[in-house]
This record gives sequence, C-alpha cells and structure tokens, in this order.
Amino acid sequence: MDKNKLTYGRGYVYSLQYHIVWCTKYRRQVLKDGADTDCKVLLRKLAQEYRFRISAMEVMPDHIHLLIDASPQFCIPNMIKIMKGGTARKLFQLHPEMKQKLWGGHLWNPSYCVVTVSDRSREMVEQYIDSQKEKEWGGKGRPPRDLARLQAYDREVLDADHIRLQGGDPETS
Repeated sequence: MDKNKLTYGRGYVYSLQYHIVWCTKYRRQVLKDGADTDCKVLLRKLAQEYRFRISAMEVMPDHIHLLIDASPQFCIPNMIKIMKGGTARKLFQLHPEMKQKLWGGHLWNPSYCVVTVSDRSREMVEQYIDSQKEKEWGGKGRPPRDLARLQAYDREVLDADHIRLQGGDPETS
C-alpha cells in the first residue's frame, strides 16, 4: 500500500495507521544479541499471517516501535495480544537465556501505547522509529521514557495540526 493510497475492502475504504510501542517486563534489556533480529522476523511473519502491514519497525533492547497499516476489522488490543503472545513464546524457545533476566514466564509488560497516525504525521513517525537505534544519550542518566517522548510529540504535532485546521498559523500561535 502506498503511503497516500487508500485500501479497498469489501464494502469499505480505509487508510488506518497506528504507532504502537510496548516494553519488556521490568524494562529488562533482553532484546539484543540476535533476539532483536528474531523478533523482527517473527513480527513480519505475524503481519503476513494476519494481513496487516508493518511500515516501520525498530526493536530496541527493552521496547518495540511499530508503525502498522491495518484493516478496520482489527481490534487493536487483540492484535497486540497476538503480537506479544506469538513473539514471547517463540523468543523464549529461540533464546532460553532470556528467562534468566525475567521471572514468572513473562517477556512483555502488560501495557502498551497506541497512537493513530495521519497522512500528515506519518513521515515524521517513520523517521522517529527509524532513528531509534541512532540516538545516543551520552551515557548520562537514563533516556526519557517512551511515553513521555510520545506525549511531547503528540502535543507538538497534534496541536500544530489543530491550529492549522482552525485556519491559524502554528508558528504565531
């Protein structure tokens, strides 16, 4: 699906994109040393099986960013449950050493963040996801939590879009 193209279903037309972020349990940095690559492969297989499209993806040591295009028939909580469950089971099989850093048999934190993406903000979200591994924090303190960065992004982008929709200039408001 092209970025600005609509998708046609039986009796409906849609263009739905979601930026999804979820973290490992206890923010343990276990998605590395090949587990990150395996996680990407597993997520692509799930996307193919369940017929949604991953437009951008980055697997960090303690969290995942996805930008997906999905049909309106998908219930987002169910989709996330499928992705988390399918990847956790397989990753524990492929990388049993991960269980040493996690207890209780859980790879993922039960929470997640989902933000809808418009055609106007899609490119910025793709760049944000693609730049995750490139960011350096200089070894000073802990990087800002993902939710705080997403909320700041939403305030900046969505507030500017809201002002434009009302006919104002976001630079002067």
